[in-house]
Amino acid sequence: MRQIIDLHIHSKYARATSKFFDLEEMLKWSEIKGVDIISCADFTHPTWFKTLKENLKEDEPGSGLYQLKSSDSKVRFIISTEVSCIYRQNDKTRRLHLCILMPNLEAAEKFNHLLEDAGAKLASDGRPILGMSAKRVLEIMLEADSRAMLIPAHAWTPWFAVFGSKSGFDSLVECFEDLTPHIRAIETGLSSDPLMNWRLKELDNITLVSNSDAHSGPQIGREANVMDLKSRTYDEIIDIINKKDKARFLYTIEFYPEEGMYHWDGHRDCNFSCSPEQSQKLKGVCPKCRKALTVGVLSRVEKLANIKGEDITSNIHIPYKSIVSLPSLIADYFAVGRSSKRVETLFLDIIKSAGNEFKVLLDLSRSDLEKIMPAILAEGIIRMRESKIKLNPGFDGQYGTVEVFDEKEKEAIKFKNKNQNSLF
Repeated sequence: MRQIIDLHIHSKYARATSKFFDLEEMLKWSEIKGVDIISCADFTHPTWFKTLKENLKEDEPGSGLYQLKSSDSKVRFIISTEVSCIYRQNDKTRRLHLCILMPNLEAAEKFNHLLEDAGAKLASDGRPILGMSAKRVLEIMLEADSRAMLIPAHAWTPWFAVFGSKSGFDSLVECFEDLTPHIRAIETGLSSDPLMNWRLKELDNITLVSNSDAHSGPQIGREANVMDLKSRTYDEIIDIINKKDKARFLYTIEFYPEEGMYHWDGHRDCNFSCSPEQSQKLKGVCPKCRKALTVGVLSRVEKLANIKGEDITSNIHIPYKSIVSLPSLIADYFAVGRSSKRVETLFLDIIKSAGNEFKVLLDLSRSDLEKIMPAILAEGIIRMRESKIKLNPGFDGQYGTVEVFDEKEKEAIKFKNKNQNSLF
């Protein structure tokens, strides 16, 4: 049974997150997107955890997956959260975000109590800042429940990641020391894809997972994991990740990494970005203001990589598929912003016909697509699947952009829609 799983999102109690992002909103958008199993988000926050305990019930005894009591939705919640570690190690300030997966609410509650006993202030934010090392968090997690899993979040992001250029480490061992064998997976993040990660030999036996880190409903599933589950339980999901089981872990769903906010080096204040090669020539200095560039993910991968691209043994890794979200494709089709009413109207019309977004992006044939959308938009989806698109890399906290249709096509689309006064 193919299941699309998003292990990392946030709730309305996390900073910079939609105030409407509650359990009902998570279910609504998971169904629209086609996500089958979704993170419950932010279980360390006391008020939110109370909401989880009151409103969720275990799907089956011991399954570790939960359903919303007030809903008959088939979407299930997995108990997970993200914490932020800020601490000193080896005379350097380290900043890491860590995803924590728990087998049930009882284990999550024990973990919360252990964090509070260690001095953590959990009510300050849905993603709490912990003044302790990543290794110490791992120790506390294992004390709470040996079946729990810690996954370094968005592992290459410059500011808050295990391999981040600003405050991370050069290896997992440097970070987690003797507890490194407990790290069985890392999250690639929006600005890197598996191919980039395959260039680091240390990750050969590590499972790469991809999640949305959503701060609002429409962001759910922008990256996700696709598994073939038999029993649909927490233990089965963890077993697949632990074993890097290619038979059951079918593929990950990825952003094109160029769309991520930190793919290239750059300086957003000066609207300047550049490739790693250009950055080296500039000695990491912005040519406009002479301040240091923010070193992006691609440069960081190049620095740590010890496998050449042509030497990658792809058959030892779980495959992946890169997508562009349907609203982004529609926005490019209309040559308008993603928040446009025209984009929303056509998006919801397509979802009503298709069932969910992933069916549109991954499954439907060209002929089936053309039955529910303009033919040129269907062509855009085929181009996306074949990576025949133009990408403008993101940098220094600014998302990259994608172009599927060229200017002549956009003019023709604009003319046709104007004269037909229709979305088709």
